Amino acid sequence: MDLTRATGRLRRLPTALLRLPVLEMLLLADTAVALTVGGVFRLAGAESLANLCWALGTVVAVVPAVGWVLEALRRGRAGVDLIAVLALGGTLAVGEYLAGSLIALMLATGRTLEAAAQQRAARDLRALLEHAPRTARRRTAGTVDTVPLDEVAVGDLLVVGPGEVVPVDGRVVGSPAELDESVLTGEPLTVRRSPGEAVRSGVVNAGGAFDLRTTAAAQDSTYAAIVRLARQAQAESAPVVRLADRYAAWFLPLSVAAAGLAWLVSGSAVRAVAVLVVATPCPLLLAAPVAVVSGLSRASRIGVVVRDGGALESLGRARTLLLDKTGTLTAGRPRVLDVVAAPGWQPSQVLRLAASLDQYSPHVLARAVVDAARERGLRLSTPADVSEEPGRGAFGTVAGRRMAVGRLDVHTARPGWTGAVNNRAALDGATVVWLTVDAHPVGAVLLRDPLRPDAPRTLRQLRAAGIRRLVMLTGDRAEPAREIGAVLGLDEVHAELSPADKVRAVRAERDQAVTVMVGDGVNDAPALAAANIGVALGAHGSTASSEAADVVLTTDRVDRLADAVLIAARSRRIAVQSALGGMVLSLAAMATAAFGLLPPAAGALLQEGIDVAVILNALRALRDDRPDRPALTPAAETLIHRFAAEHDDLQDVLDAVRDAADRLSNDTDAASLAAVTEVHRLLTQRLLPHEHAEEHELYPALAPTLGGPEATAPMSRAHAEIDRLARRIATHLALAGPDGTPAPEQLDDLRACLYGLHTVLRLHFTQEEENYFSLAP
Repeated sequence: MDLTRATGRLRRLPTALLRLPVLEMLLLADTAVALTVGGVFRLAGAESLANLCWALGTVVAVVPAVGWVLEALRRGRAGVDLIAVLALGGTLAVGEYLAGSLIALMLATGRTLEAAAQQRAARDLRALLEHAPRTARRRTAGTVDTVPLDEVAVGDLLVVGPGEVVPVDGRVVGSPAELDESVLTGEPLTVRRSPGEAVRSGVVNAGGAFDLRTTAAAQDSTYAAIVRLARQAQAESAPVVRLADRYAAWFLPLSVAAAGLAWLVSGSAVRAVAVLVVATPCPLLLAAPVAVVSGLSRASRIGVVVRDGGALESLGRARTLLLDKTGTLTAGRPRVLDVVAAPGWQPSQVLRLAASLDQYSPHVLARAVVDAARERGLRLSTPADVSEEPGRGAFGTVAGRRMAVGRLDVHTARPGWTGAVNNRAALDGATVVWLTVDAHPVGAVLLRDPLRPDAPRTLRQLRAAGIRRLVMLTGDRAEPAREIGAVLGLDEVHAELSPADKVRAVRAERDQAVTVMVGDGVNDAPALAAANIGVALGAHGSTASSEAADVVLTTDRVDRLADAVLIAARSRRIAVQSALGGMVLSLAAMATAAFGLLPPAAGALLQEGIDVAVILNALRALRDDRPDRPALTPAAETLIHRFAAEHDDLQDVLDAVRDAADRLSNDTDAASLAAVTEVHRLLTQRLLPHEHAEEHELYPALAPTLGGPEATAPMSRAHAEIDRLARRIATHLALAGPDGTPAPEQLDDLRACLYGLHTVLRLHFTQEEENYFSLAP
């Protein structure tokens, strides 16, 4: 697709939309003036002039109404505005000019409200479309030239100035970039991208100028895919709108039949006209489209781009959700799970040396090791004579000693402690990166793709939104997949699937219920296309998955999916409620008019009220109505970010607790006892102050948001248990002999305290990150 031509058409869309209500506004003004002037003449006693004004207002409305009917028929729709044309013509035929003028005003008001509502609802989508860049500044041979966006190729070096939109996907080169990603993510805070980090097209440079090395052409970039989706975000094809047309298919003949029967039985043409007046189906035509377009707008504000109204309506009816694992339920990139040190070494020492050697490696595991070391504030050394061998790891010299990070050579001697590391890696589904110094293993770093912190909360919200069945489809091994399935409470887990297997599984579920498939990789694209609704994580996902999807989450937060389901279900409910409610009211008014209890003029006023009521009800879909979503104060959000950073910093304390327990299980020599003493120091100086600050600063700040102090009571109980175990370890050290050696009868309980403390801390940290820290962007 030629993105420049596409965005050019999109830029013309807002202007067309602005022109859209001109006819309606003129019609509203003409009919209002005719009705008002006619009323003045009637009060003045000039009844003939009053009837003339009202008749002219009626005639003015008939002409565009006939045009709307013909346009609807041309599109193959039922043309229910035909009732309005019949009612207008009927009032002229029987001389009910006041009723005709009221119907004309009603028709003009309904059309104007519809146009205004659609403009308001489409405002966020138009902002997205207008944001699309058309040119880029390319740096070549020391000069910077402005070129059309279609001429930008992969590998070009672009300059992005302050306030400019990033035109294509790429990576930051040179100085860091300060970016406003709110257009894509909905989050108002700026983010900082370091050199080498990926940047998506469509975000705004909120800092100084920076260079960007392109990684995708314009038509393959993130923003281009979103623009293509947004162009299709129209409500006309929504099933709920077609449902309104189906209702109208029988409502039209029913109205005509009721009017004819009233005329036949009573012999009064006025009664027939009165029936047609109150049968004018503006609620049916206006309410459903307004509600669906409003839902599309609401979704776009939170970083969810929905392909069309049909996708939104189907999302609201979904009962089965299928999820990929990697990148969807998990972070999609490995993180350090634990660091194991050989006797005589410290875990922080192992991590620092491994990261020092890995900091120049492009491997995904190497980046995870370096990130973990930097998060824990470890100072890295500069390695020398660095080389890397694919499949084996990196080699180099650090502090004068020859080191290697990666796999162990088959000829390397393996001490007894390495067997425990391999066992734990198998149990935890982790990958092991070994550190050797002078060809001897001295430590290991265990890495695993962690569960997204917001995943458990998201799945709970999805069940509350009406999703009855949650299934994981993954190509990963069965053991880690089942572990995640158990943690999240999934109904079923299918592992080791090929893309074809995923498609078969999606089709099987689709035969049972309306099914949503969520994924982010190229291998997920066929499954997304096979589902009733495909949802792609566009923040880090592939372009192929985004192109195959009906819904794209532009922010890297899977909890937006739960928000989108809630919005879709609510929009559909409001659309159906508005359409059916308007029809019921109209039917009741028709019956009243058929018995001669409602004259045409009064019926026109009543129908006007019905129209306004159902359209205003449909506009409720624009409001943020998510009571389950906690509203954080800025102070609470700041505290969440602070304590989340401290969790990263305290990972070495958790490693030290586990390491001391392991050492004490193997031996009670001086090194093991020194490790326990170091744990006590770390607990006293770092961990317990952190837990105390959480108890007295973070929890009180979160309590109002979460529903009161009782919501944080379980976490407070965990704090008490952590404090109890820490005091117990301190007591054991105090009871030790003069040489610092615990008595034999102390060892079992001391080991139990250390292992228990490690388990409680791991669980407590995970619970806080899932339940509290995931609330903040």
